[in-house]
Amino acid sequence: MTPLIGGLAALAALVVGILVGRSGARRRSQALLSHTRTELSRRLNEVFALQELSFVLSESLQPARIAEQVTSYLARFSDAGGSLVALVPDGGQAVRVAAASGSVSGLRGREVSETDPGLLTAALGREQLVLARTEGGIRPLLVDGVPVAYAAVFPLRAHGVTVGALALVDPAGGGFEPEALRLLSTVATHAAIVLSNARFFDLVRSGRDQWETTFNALVEGLAVVDQEGRIRRANRALAAMVGGPGVSLAGTPLAGTPLGGSMELAELLDAARRGAPAPPLTQRAPALGRLLRFTAAPMRGEGDAPWAVVLVEDVTEQERLESQLIQSEKMAAVGQLVSGVAHELNNPLTSIAGLAEFLLEQPAPSERDRDHLKVIREQAERAGRIVRNLLTFARKGPADVSDLDINDIVQRTVSLVGYELKLREVRLESTLDPGLPTLTGDRYQVQQVVLNLVTNAIHAVQDNPPDRPRRIGVATTVADGQVVLRVSDTGPGIPEQMLPQIFTPFFTTKAPGQGTGLGLSISYRIVEGHGGTITVQRGLDGGAVFVVRLPIRSPAVPKRPSAAVPVPVEDVTAAAPVPRYDILVVDEDPAIRRMISVLLAGPIQVVETASDAGAAIGLLEEREFDVVIADARAPVSAGERFADHLFRRWPDFKERSILLTADVRPETEAWLTSLGCPYFIKPFRIGELKAATARILRARRLVGQ
Repeated sequence: MTPLIGGLAALAALVVGILVGRSGARRRSQALLSHTRTELSRRLNEVFALQELSFVLSESLQPARIAEQVTSYLARFSDAGGSLVALVPDGGQAVRVAAASGSVSGLRGREVSETDPGLLTAALGREQLVLARTEGGIRPLLVDGVPVAYAAVFPLRAHGVTVGALALVDPAGGGFEPEALRLLSTVATHAAIVLSNARFFDLVRSGRDQWETTFNALVEGLAVVDQEGRIRRANRALAAMVGGPGVSLAGTPLAGTPLGGSMELAELLDAARRGAPAPPLTQRAPALGRLLRFTAAPMRGEGDAPWAVVLVEDVTEQERLESQLIQSEKMAAVGQLVSGVAHELNNPLTSIAGLAEFLLEQPAPSERDRDHLKVIREQAERAGRIVRNLLTFARKGPADVSDLDINDIVQRTVSLVGYELKLREVRLESTLDPGLPTLTGDRYQVQQVVLNLVTNAIHAVQDNPPDRPRRIGVATTVADGQVVLRVSDTGPGIPEQMLPQIFTPFFTTKAPGQGTGLGLSISYRIVEGHGGTITVQRGLDGGAVFVVRLPIRSPAVPKRPSAAVPVPVEDVTAAAPVPRYDILVVDEDPAIRRMISVLLAGPIQVVETASDAGAAIGLLEEREFDVVIADARAPVSAGERFADHLFRRWPDFKERSILLTADVRPETEAWLTSLGCPYFIKPFRIGELKAATARILRARRLVGQ
């Protein structure tokens, strides 16, 4: 507007010069003066009108409101019969009439497609002024279905972007004067700039709102830290992590928060400000009792100052789950190893225990020899118990399912260790919830878990100094659909660096010779097999707290069918006369074959042995046997086991076969169960094998009668 005012001043000076010029041209000067006054008045009106337009356009940054103001202005300062402002959406699709007045007011809100034949679309496509009037009786179309007598359409374009169009129709004089068109072009330019700025403002505001929403929606803590280490911005998650909802961290030094002021964190921030790559930092925040992971990235702050964006993640639970996963993988690997080791140990243990028991039943040369045999038997049984403990790793679920009363198991366990508690002057406090539901599982395995935990607690407190109490706590309750058992002690606790290994087989904190390191690992596998979890925590007053959680509805595991009904062998041999009974023993281990032959051979029982499945099949084809005692997995051919081949060729042997195996894998036990005949997992008790054999022979004798 300043050039326009300058032009008016020059025009006035010209007029003055003319007036004081030639006095002889007075009449012509008066006419020129009148014209100049008219032009000056018109130009001043335009200036004031444009000034008012500036005020109008500055009232709002909302595109719809600006469009309304422009059409209202045009209705006042132009002689057009109607006016409208159409806006182009961000997507550049159909144009929408945002405001309209006069004869075209009915177009307000109408959407005009890109293929519309009217002047509005033509002006937007050419990005230049479009003028049209009635010619030959044909009226031009402003938009499809809306003819007008005369129209001027100005595209609204600013910063290289077309934001809409301004249209005026049917002026009172039948057309637009050039001066009017110049004024309207100026109005369109101003309106385009304001509309473009409004669009940019909306874009910035929308981006800010989205950023704010995203910033505060993150579940991880996020902070903007300046070059001096002060927090400039922090999201809600970080505030809640540090001090609770509603806490403001702006202006607080990051090192002064409970997140910690470690040297490693300061180095991470410094590297981020310099743009140097740095790996995430994981460290424990003692004030929060949480494990946090910090990740930092560079950011330009005020005046291009080097700032940093810090992401703070609480990885405490993630670390716990990863530790559990690693522990599970370790246990799985140990289980596979133990399965193979147990398989190799079971055969010799079966022979040693069986023969020792057999020799103890015979008249010994001397009492000294009997003592030696007792030692052999006791040590064989001890080795058998160790193997059975190892086998716990290989079994996925409870072996013998029944109803469980955890409180009853706890009370019985406390009774078992009562003497040791008294001997070591340890006080046991129990808090048992009387409303505990009945669970399902293996009673003896669960009792083994309770016994292991209580025994470990006794050992933990027995060496406490005089000023520290020797106390154990056992509590049961229900939480989150699980029965929870807690065993706590006031001992020295478990060092933090040892916690990840506490359930690892053969790991122990006890002195050499005082523990095997199997108790907690066995307990871990038993609890896992029952669908539960076992964890260790630090006690409030020191010591350790072991927490066992068992689901109220444990998965039902079918009971393994009883391998034999105890029937004394004498029931068979006492009757006279009786026919001879032939027994076939099939096992690759010669010690097993020898041991079973010694146990079962007698006046009326003849034992034949075979070292492999091929030899056994040959004997079965040659003669009849009353009982077959065989290693079930002895291979016959590729993919076929002896038990499957035996029952396929001689189905009646299902009723007079006893299967043996040293394979402790769950799938093997499931297969043996499906066969429907008695089976024993090595090492087994000799008395049970003899009883199972007696049952079959007794049935054979009854059939023979």
